[in-house]
Amino acid sequence: MNGRLEGKVALVTGSATGIGEAVCRRFAEEGAAVMVTDRDTGGAIAVADSIVMSGGRAEAMSLDVTDVERWSVVMDTVMASYQAVNILVNNAGIGIMGSIEDCTLQDWRQTQAVNGEGVFLGAKMAVERMKLHGGSIINISSVQGMVGDANAPAYNFSKGGVRVLTKSVALHCAALGYSIRVNSVHPGYIGTRMVEEGLEALGDEGANVRAGLLAGIPMGKFGEPSDVADGCLFLASEESKYMTGSELVIDGGYTCR
Repeated sequence: MNGRLEGKVALVTGSATGIGEAVCRRFAEEGAAVMVTDRDTGGAIAVADSIVMSGGRAEAMSLDVTDVERWSVVMDTVMASYQAVNILVNNAGIGIMGSIEDCTLQDWRQTQAVNGEGVFLGAKMAVERMKLHGGSIINISSVQGMVGDANAPAYNFSKGGVRVLTKSVALHCAALGYSIRVNSVHPGYIGTRMVEEGLEALGDEGANVRAGLLAGIPMGKFGEPSDVADGCLFLASEESKYMTGSELVIDGGYTCR
């Protein structure tokens, strides 16, 4: 443990698996007390228990990021337990695939509710609690918030919104002298359960899709959740103290072209 987040309190959404889980583990390794949150309460508890067993500090709470009242309960619980929220990672998200012809209004609204409104609510409530003492808000967007995908208009729209919302909140906090840094992270194709399940759902075509994706990544491989967790650690720590409204792209070179 190097202690880069010693004395800090972090709240991470969507952290029962994948990138969120990796972020929680990395933050705990560096000394943070971590609140592991997810709609999957059992999964969140398992992650928190594992962190504690490894010598870290963590608790778990259920959180549907579209539920404003639950957001208040979780934030107030963290404040009561630790007297601060120093870091928020808005990681929870969903991906419903389908072209503009196939995407239903229900698909569209569900995607915006989780990926867009969830980040809005988290950022809003974090700013209210961080403005007296400062902090770091890290919004997980995507490379698909920077470039288009013909089969993901709802996801593109939501993640592009996260990208620009981040800049708006960063400007607001800087203008009022809140000492809150707000940055976005843009992962490319990461080998998470969501990605693997999506490929498996394609059946025999999944292998061809995987090959096509890998062909578009200059480094020739999917990233690992730990790659994104390391980027989040940088943005959470004082090493990024002169960064706000910035975009950290972790994509194996996918957006170079």
